[in-house]
Formats: sequence, C-alpha cells, structure tokens
Amino acid sequence: MSTPRSVALERLAYTLTAPVLAVAPNLYPDSPVNQIVQLAGAAGIGGWFLAWKSDETGAGRRILRWSPLVLAAAVDVTAKITTGFGPYGLDVLLAAGWAAAGWTVMPFSRHTRRRHRPALAAPAPVAQLAPARAESAVVVPDDGADLLTRDARTLWEQAGMPARTHIVKATRHPGMRHDMTILLRASETGRPITGLSQEAVAAPFGVHAGDVVLADVAIQPGRQGGPGWLEARITPDANARRRTKPTPQERWTDKVGSPKGGAPGSELVHHTRDQERGVTFYRAKMADPTETPRIDLAKVCRGLGLPEDDSCVFVLIDGTEFLISVFDKPPLSAIFPATRELLTPDAKGMYVCGFTITGQPVKTMVYQHDKNAPAHGLTLGVSRSGKTQFFAIHMAAQSLDGQVVWLSTVRKDEKTTVLGRYIDRQGSNALWMARSLRAAKALCEIRADMPWPHDGQPHDYKPGDPRCPYRQLNVYGDEFMTAAQDPEYGEFIQTDGEDLTVTGLKYGIGFNPAGQSPFAHNGFSTEMKDNLRQNSRPVIFNMGSPAATRKAAEGTMENAYDVPTIPARYSRTEGSAIERAMKGEADPENGVSTGGVAVIVLDNGRAVLMRSLYADFDTNLAGLFPDDVNRLTDHEVAELEKRGLWFDWNEPEPRPGEFWPEPDEDDEDGGGSRARGKGAKGGAKRGGKSGSSRSEPQIKSPRQALEAIKSLSDA
Repeated sequence: MSTPRSVALERLAYTLTAPVLAVAPNLYPDSPVNQIVQLAGAAGIGGWFLAWKSDETGAGRRILRWSPLVLAAAVDVTAKITTGFGPYGLDVLLAAGWAAAGWTVMPFSRHTRRRHRPALAAPAPVAQLAPARAESAVVVPDDGADLLTRDARTLWEQAGMPARTHIVKATRHPGMRHDMTILLRASETGRPITGLSQEAVAAPFGVHAGDVVLADVAIQPGRQGGPGWLEARITPDANARRRTKPTPQERWTDKVGSPKGGAPGSELVHHTRDQERGVTFYRAKMADPTETPRIDLAKVCRGLGLPEDDSCVFVLIDGTEFLISVFDKPPLSAIFPATRELLTPDAKGMYVCGFTITGQPVKTMVYQHDKNAPAHGLTLGVSRSGKTQFFAIHMAAQSLDGQVVWLSTVRKDEKTTVLGRYIDRQGSNALWMARSLRAAKALCEIRADMPWPHDGQPHDYKPGDPRCPYRQLNVYGDEFMTAAQDPEYGEFIQTDGEDLTVTGLKYGIGFNPAGQSPFAHNGFSTEMKDNLRQNSRPVIFNMGSPAATRKAAEGTMENAYDVPTIPARYSRTEGSAIERAMKGEADPENGVSTGGVAVIVLDNGRAVLMRSLYADFDTNLAGLFPDDVNRLTDHEVAELEKRGLWFDWNEPEPRPGEFWPEPDEDDEDGGGSRARGKGAKGGAKRGGKSGSSRSEPQIKSPRQALEAIKSLSDA
C-alpha cells in the first residue's frame, strides 16, 4: 500500500528536525537555528490564542495544527537550559518523543482540512448495507421516462435535489437545442415546494439565472397541481435570440411594458404596418383592466427604437387601450382642400371641418340637434395659426345651411375683407363690434315677439323647422379679448357678449368669439366660458408653446384629459445632433408650419389633434359659399331701425345718445347741469364726450373707477 505524499513529507520533516532540537542548543547556544525555532513557537502560541478567541467551530483542530511548532520551541528551550544533554539524556528523549508524536498524530497533513479523506494506506472498508436513513428521499420507480428526462434527473440528483424536489418530466422546446421545460414536484407527498430559486435551477444545467423562469402549475385532469408542483422554463437559446433580434411583442414586454418602461403594466395587442399610408400602428392595452394608461411617449420611442419625433409619433388613448401611430412623414403637414361637399351640413347640423392624424374626418356643428338650439363657437390661437381659415370654412358651412353671418374684427385685414363679400355684414374696429353685439342683443327681444305662421304665437328657435319665421344668426368676434379691453367700447363689448352667450340660444343667435386666451382676466367671464364650452366644440390652434396650448385646451374641457402637443413647426429628426456639434455643422432647416393644425374638444371632453380644411383666399371662395347671401327678414330690419340700431356701422363716430346719454343744455345762471338718464337700449351711463359737464359716474368695476379718475383731469 502506498503512503500519501503529504504524510511522507511530514514524517521526514519530524525525523530530520528531532536531532537538531537535541544537539543545536547544547553545541551552538547562539546559533540562529535556536532563534528560528523559538520564533516559530511564538507564532504557534499566537495561533492558539486566535483559535481560542474565535467564535467559529473547529477551534480544537486549529490548536492541534499549531502544536508541533509550540512543542518544538519547548524542547529547544529545555535543551538550552539543561546542563549538557540533561540527566539521563533528557534532551534526546524529548526530541525523540516530539518526533514520535508527530509521526502518530500528523497535525498538518491530517487536520488542515475539515473533510479529511482517509489515507490510501488505510484498509478499504468492507462493503455492507447501510441502515435506512430517517430523511431518505422517496424511491422513484421507473416510469419509462425518455432520455431527456433521465439526463435531467441525473444532473438534478448530482446537484443534491434542490429544495427537496424531483423532476417528473423534461420537455424540449420545438426547434431549440438547449431550451426545455421541467416539471418539478416535492419529494415528500403533501409538502409544498419552498426555497427554490432561479439560481438553484440554473446551476445544474449550466445556464444564467436570467434564463430561468419559475411558474405555478395549473391543476389539470389526470395531474395534480398546487404548491407541491412547480414548472421551470429554461430558455438560454431563446433569450440569446431575444436579446439580439427580439420580436415586436418581446421588445414591448421588455422595454415598454416593464415597470421602468414608457407604458408600465401594458401589453401589446398587435403590431401592423400600413405601407400605402406609410404608418406603423402599435395597439396595446393594460394587463390590469382597472388601471389607467400612464404613457411617457419619449420613453416608448426609446424602448421601441423609434425617433423621438413629435411630428410623426402620436398616441391615442381610449379607456384601458391606446394606439401609438408612427408615421414616415409628418401626417399633419398635408393640405386638405375645403369643398362644398365636405362643408354642407347633414340633417343633424354636422359637417367635416378637418382630418386627424389617422385620416379620420372630424366633424363640428352649425347647430345643436340634440339640444334643439343653435351652437356657439370658441376659436383660440395666436396670430398666423389658422383662426381666419377656420372662420372661412365655418361661415361657409353656416351659409350653406341658410344661416346669417356677421363678422367683426379689431383691425382690418385682407382675409376678413374677402369674407365680407359672402356674408351679411362685416366690419373692422371695436365700435363696429359693439354695434353688432348691441343689434344682436336687440334681436333677442324682437324675435321673442315674432309670431310663427302656423299658430300666430311666438316660439323658441328650432333648428331645421321650416315654420320658423327667421334664420339663425351667427355673430363672430375676432380678437374678442383685445376688443373687450378697448378703453372706449370694451365695457359694452364684454357685457353684451356675455349676455348674448347666455340668452342668444333661445332666439336662434350663436356667438363665436376668437382670440388668444380663454381666461377671465383677458375678457372671458366664468359664466361666458361655461356657456361657450357647453354649447360648442372648442377649437384651439397653436397658442405659442405646447404648454400654453395644453393650458388653453384644458381651460375649455370639463375634465383635463391628455391634450396633444402642437409644436411651432413640424421637423423630422435627421442624423445625430452630437455628430453635427462635433463637426460644427448647422442643424437641418426642414421645418413645416403647423398653421391650420388644431386641437378640437369633442362632446365627451376628449381632445383630438386635427388639420383643418384649407380655404384658399387667393382664389375665388364662391365655390364654398351659396350663390345668394343670407339676410335678416324685413320685419327684423324694420324693428332694428325703429330702435336706431340698423344703419351703416362703419360710421367712424358714435351717434348722439348711441352709447352714452347727451348732456342737458346749460342753465340760465351759466352753471352746467348734470346729464341724467340712459342712452340707447342696453347702454351704460356715462357723461358726454363734448362739453365740460358730465354725469355722475356709477362706479361698479375697476375699469369705471379708472375712467372716473381720468375725468378729474378736465375739472
């Protein structure tokens, strides 16, 4: 029998060291050998101390490991202090005993490892039956498993049966070399599987823990399920392909629907491509139907590998579902010419006013069929955003329905002048707007007393009723907020406009203001805004910035839904901005104006992005309007003339008593008497503009207080 090499070397070291321990201290007391032995003994004592202080198990084994060094130092010190070799050759006996102890115990070769393998020289144990262990695994009978299952069981048993489980079956995935699914059950009947991790499953098969997915096993006919069963999907090949060439479904799950993705908790329903229109659609829904989509469009684009382009990527939310449309070219940069067919209202007063990003027609109303009333209008946007273009198509649709249109603006321009040829009346200053609103307000009183021919009694206006003796009137006020702040006529414009929005619907009069803000401090009272919002479909063009557009749209919505963004220009993202910066190149100038692009708020409060129809003012607009201009009835004109409200509203100065009462003649004593009384119907009290005498001002608003302060300069 052979002796282990470590044992032979250690015994040789004891044999050679024992004579040195006996002879060196007696013949060479100052030899460095003695110092080395004593230092080794000191190191052994330090090892004893550390083993004693340690809380770990195996302290005795470590103490025994250091004992040869400590005992050798003790033999060396004893031999040095004794005379000669000591009585009865004590030094020689101690050295021989030290060597014999080392031969027998062999602390270094036997005790340096916790699990010591017996020496090869040891007699081989006799094979005998081992007694049954109390915790032995249940013996699994041969169930005729296939080769893959038997190989998987072998690897599983070599790993020590992780979590005390047994492989029931292993199934290879079709077309995969290494991917498979293993069905596990607890080794003991009735015990749940606990403590099994992805790492414990991945280790026996040599794959990454990320390639393992643990799933519950559903109860099936003929097979149990529940906590005592578990399914492990091992997919290294599929994951390698998924990391390099994922499908749209896999990319969505990993990059978009993950907790840190652009739409967490969502799952892709389907992914389609419309080659003819140049658009790719991603339709998704929330996995939990009780959750609301939370979409970060920029994150979604990065997750799908798409350019973060607000002119080509749009999102449409509908409950728990949403649609992301990715266009090759900006869809709203196209021009949709207006035609009479599109602008002709249907039986419910609806006509096509534009198209959305998906090519769907968007409709708005010239009257409210469901409410049996006219429709107001609210149009917002900065200069050159497309408001006047929208006025043109809206007026054309109203005219095609047989309605009367009045248009007033603060300043004269080419487009409004052209529109004046096809409508009843048009003017371009604050005085004209004040006169038109006053006349429309008076028409409410006139129409309230107009008898209907079928029974001779007056009735409220009913759109589309052929028995109605008058036509619907639509009063437009462009730049209404600017006109409402006019120092001379702003108070009348704001008061009459607010009154018209409240009472005009009963008498077939709709008010259509336009401007750059829907808020009270710019001319809109809360009551006026609420009436406009509830009886129209507000249209918001570019307000100067995406934030301002969103705020204006939310100000016209009953609930603040997600509002689409309208950038200043539509421009495709080309190349890398970083590379252009490093090369010192200019950014590409390929922007397309967003004029005509607007957010329209539909009846359910949802904001939709659309491109309004285009009316070309450089050509003849007669193709959009009816051949004959719709006018008021003779009875209405006569009644307005009786009230002094029907004349050429382009007169530059107000008529005497039109807005303010005329001052009385001076008294005989020369003192100026104060003018009293009221001017024309609806007028507010105010002193005449000529003469030094003025009426007592009625202070009811900050504007009136400012006017009263200004009047003191003439005292």
